[in-house]
Amino acid sequence: MIQRFPEQLEEALALAKHTSLAKHNAPYRSIFISGLGGSGIGGTFVQELVRSECKLPIFVSKGYETPRWINKHTLAICSSYSGNTEETLSTFEHLLTTGAKIVCIASGGKLIELAKLHKLDYVQVTGGWSSPRACMGFSIVAQLSVLHSAKLISGKIFPQIAKSAASLLKEQDQIRKAAHKVATQIGSRLPVIYAADHNEAVAIRWRQQINENAKLLCWHHVLPEMNHNELVGWHDQHDDLAVIFLRNKDDYNRTAIRTDITKDVVGKYSKNSIEIWSKGKSRVEKAFYLVHFGDWVSFELAQIRGVDPIEIKVIDHLKAALAKV
Repeated sequence: MIQRFPEQLEEALALAKHTSLAKHNAPYRSIFISGLGGSGIGGTFVQELVRSECKLPIFVSKGYETPRWINKHTLAICSSYSGNTEETLSTFEHLLTTGAKIVCIASGGKLIELAKLHKLDYVQVTGGWSSPRACMGFSIVAQLSVLHSAKLISGKIFPQIAKSAASLLKEQDQIRKAAHKVATQIGSRLPVIYAADHNEAVAIRWRQQINENAKLLCWHHVLPEMNHNELVGWHDQHDDLAVIFLRNKDDYNRTAIRTDITKDVVGKYSKNSIEIWSKGKSRVEKAFYLVHFGDWVSFELAQIRGVDPIEIKVIDHLKAALAKV
């Protein structure tokens, strides 16, 4: 599934060409995205990738409820790969009372059924993937296609995604070899992920994939915010940690300087510091390169630890326990 990520992006782009929305009777003034897990991180990526272009505020919700400000001037996207995510379905019910323009994104399930029942717009992505976290490409591109159809962003991001997919296909073997080396450096240590603030979606993706695929605790933070609090926590020797800096050569100048200084400070307390630089010209290419790199790191870590990267029994247990209440 990780290996097929570039092809997934291409397939998602083909589906995006057919996205169209019925006219809404009020101008949009805000965008609300509801999603959890792989669909939720998709919303976080969309929020970051279009922030320099989209003139409306975007809010990503990863819970059960909706904020009071949602109204008829809101474009609300409910995204769930399975179509059965409990929190997203709860949010959907809340949204029905707000007058917002609701668009559903799923491969099937109850969310698509409800969209049809209420005669709402929906985007049905390709089904059959056993791990929703592996379907982030569908989530991101589908959400972008909704924003484009609503005339809230231009279509310039789609060729960038296509170029990214082509680059990842070409560099797949090289990325995996480099990821294996990084996974070996991490070993049994607890990973700590640091990135610039505009790259937080990438850092979150790394954390989540290491959690689920490698069955390993991990945390992340972003700069410059980390310099105002967590940096002080680096006070004792921590050779049980592996610190990973995710970097772009065009990070904001002051943030890049802060990262260099932070790396020096952290280096005094941990011997295991790893720096990974993105590749590509556009922000999309750089983000997806780091995403794909991180996905392979999580897989290689699973191999090193001797765990099944697919298995999520504890989440299945949680859902079963919740179903009884």
